[in-house]
Amino acid sequence: MKRLVVAVIGGGANCEHAVSLASAASVASALDPGLHDVRSLTIGQDGVWSDASGPLGSSAAESLAAALVRIAGCDVVLPIVHGPRGEDGTLAALCELAGVPYAGSGVRGGAIAMDKWATKLVADALGIGTARGVLLTARDARNIGHHSPVVVKPVAAGSSHGVTLVHEAAELDPAIDAALALDDRVLVEELVVGREVDIAVLERADGSRLVGPALEIIVAPDSVFDLATKYDGSADFRLPADLEEAEHKGLVDAALALFDALGCAGVARFDFFVTAEGLVLNEVNTMPGLTAESQVPRMFAAIGLPYADLLAELVQAALGTSRRR
Repeated sequence: MKRLVVAVIGGGANCEHAVSLASAASVASALDPGLHDVRSLTIGQDGVWSDASGPLGSSAAESLAAALVRIAGCDVVLPIVHGPRGEDGTLAALCELAGVPYAGSGVRGGAIAMDKWATKLVADALGIGTARGVLLTARDARNIGHHSPVVVKPVAAGSSHGVTLVHEAAELDPAIDAALALDDRVLVEELVVGREVDIAVLERADGSRLVGPALEIIVAPDSVFDLATKYDGSADFRLPADLEEAEHKGLVDAALALFDALGCAGVARFDFFVTAEGLVLNEVNTMPGLTAESQVPRMFAAIGLPYADLLAELVQAALGTSRRR
């Protein structure tokens, strides 16, 4: 059987560059070489594209033109770029214009899900709870009263970059400034007290969905799953999460409803809080971390879908989604 030529794109011109490099390197090394001919491409933080031989040009524009030639020669693209200018539909649009099948959500799904404010509006319309909060820009960022504790976050960033838990009034302005350094819009949300539980959904090549077991992230009281905890190896995951049947069903139903309403494809992770008042959506990740030790691969491995097989499913799903598109 002819091997599929797969372009694995990593890096990215954003604050999640290093995380994306790790995910892409892990994906490229784990794809079955008997089934896949892997061609790795990297987007530098300056926007310059490279392959295994080095930079493809002296500028972002010149290197992009060369990268498109390589992408056009591939059967499938795995755009493993987290965050802005990647997960937000940017790379999906590039692949759409090039006419090459790609894994993951399309332009609409990536753009809406990356926008935490828009995602809240979709969730609210579906009857899924969200944290109460306000949307700010640099123009009105100083016109907000402090009601502690609150969580301040960029509207479109990931991996907890620019996210601050604020307890005191004096902490609010610096937290807003940190978020505005990454985005021109900021969310200030009331702190939700509850268990942090994730659900992953995989759409297969035939359009069927596989839902992974719920994963709980154990955090200290009055704290958040922040950037340091995510990547310093200290995260405490409980898999599967200890949930009542009704709680688990509610999480799965909410995740599937959001998957459809947002227009997701491939694999997506839905992060919730399980509270005494019910489920509250935290955020949606349409290109979640994809190292072997990341949450989503762990979740599917726990139900008998090993890492390499999950990646093979993503490749085949890209081809199936391309046919349906």
